[in-house]
This record gives sequence, structure tokens and C-alpha cells, in this order.
Amino acid sequence: MRNGLINAVIAYTIWGLLPLYWKWFDTMPAGEILSHRIIWSFVFVIGLITIQKRWKELKGVLRGWNTILPLIASGILITVNWLIFIWAVNNGHVIETSLGYYLMPLFNVVLAILFLRERPNGGQWVAIALAGLGVMFVAIDYGRFPWVSVSLAVSFGLYGLIKKKVKLEASFGLITETAVVLPIALIYWSYLGASNLDTAWSLPTSSLILLLLSGAATALPLLLFAKAARQLPLSMLGFVQYIGPSITLVLSVLVFKETVSPVLLISFSLIWAALVVYTIASVREARRTVQVANVK
Repeated sequence: MRNGLINAVIAYTIWGLLPLYWKWFDTMPAGEILSHRIIWSFVFVIGLITIQKRWKELKGVLRGWNTILPLIASGILITVNWLIFIWAVNNGHVIETSLGYYLMPLFNVVLAILFLRERPNGGQWVAIALAGLGVMFVAIDYGRFPWVSVSLAVSFGLYGLIKKKVKLEASFGLITETAVVLPIALIYWSYLGASNLDTAWSLPTSSLILLLLSGAATALPLLLFAKAARQLPLSMLGFVQYIGPSITLVLSVLVFKETVSPVLLISFSLIWAALVVYTIASVREARRTVQVANVK
């Protein structure tokens, strides 16, 4: 559980900082950035598996449709999530992306109860109520249906559920997920080139190098997340993820100069209080479990 927590914290910290990375390419269309992200992620994982000499092992675990079909679904879900996130960051909606990932733990708890039969304890229910209240204030203050936020929460929440259900080594899952959407990315890439609409190859050298490294920037947190998803309860994983949107929120105000209203500050304070309460309740529950096991 400790290793899972460490992997989750590192993954969500990287994701919290990613708006800085994608903002570097704000002159590029979101679809073009996404195509590069998919292609270079695939290349990165191919290199990783080749170095580890695990191709025979990969072939062995991908023989059944009961593994392949969920990975096809997760590949589509994560691609939708990437596209919405990149578009939102590069079109001045960073706070909406932060709200989306604040919403996701609540969605994760619902998924955990419905599909994994996880049952929060009393303190965890209090935390869920606090977080729900905070999100409600955000939605009211925002003034319209936050489709970006909801889409991000639902797509990544379902992605996390699949990663929890499919017991597959992280790099094997990621190469399959990127392979699913790789043909679409290559076709779109070819279309941009044939129509002289591509902008990537005219970027300054430093920016082009960063774009080529988008595979590593994408794959590393996903690999860590996949490991954490297998090691932590889904509901706990959802609450740890508050690290990411909190970093993103700070960036949206201090770096991207987006406006945060007093109501929004109150909402985020409630959500942070929920995180503290949930963490305390989870630690106490874990200690009680250990004590019971020792007695037995």
C-alpha cells in the first residue's frame, strides 16, 4: 500500500504540472498535439519493452479477448481525456480542468461502490460529503454546466476502473492502449502533412524537442498510475489525486492569470478539508485492519 501511495503521489504531481508543458504548444491545434502525444508515447513504450526484453511475455498476456477488449476501451477513454485536457489548457480553461479532477474522486467512489463493492467507513463518508459540497459550490459559482470538467472526470474515472479490474503490467497495458488509437493518429498526421496544415515541424528546435519528449511526459505518470491502481483501493486512489488539480489550480492563478472568485476559494477549502478527513479516516482504518490481523 505504501508503494502504491508513492506511485500515485508522483503520478499526480506530474499531471498537476502538465499544463505548463502543454501551454508551450498553444499555437498548435489540440488534435495535432494529441496525435504527437499518441505516437511518441507508443514509441517510448516500445523502447521500454525492448530494453526490458519482454516481447514474448507481452504476446503471452494479450492472447485473450477478455484482456484485449477492456484495453481497447481504456485506450479510447484516455485519448478522449487527453484531447479535452489539451484543448482546455490551450484555450484558457485551466480552472475547468482543475475542477474536473476534483470531481473525479467523487465519481471514483461511486464506481468503487457499484463495481468493486468497496464500502467507505464513517469518516470517509464525511469526507465525501464535504467534497460534494465543495463541488456543488464550484458548479453554482461557475454559472453553467462545466462540460469540460465532467468529461475529464468521467473519462479518467472509467479509465481508472478498467485499470483496476484488468490485472496487467503497466507497460503492457499502455502499449496496447496507444496501439488502439495509433492508426487514427497516423492518419491524422498524414492528412495534416498532405494538406500543409502541420505546424510541428516549423517549431523552434527547443519546442520540437519538447514535443518529441511528450511520449515520455505522457507515459511515465500513466505507468506509475497503473501500478498505483493495482495497489490501492479505488476510492483511496481517487482522493490522493487531489494533488494534481491543486497544483493545476495554483498554476491557473499564478501563471495563467485566471480569476478565482471568493466562492471558488471556499469550495476548494472544503475539498481540501475533505482530503484531510479522508486521509485520517483511511489511516485509522488501515491500522485497525493490521491490529485485527495481528490478533488473528
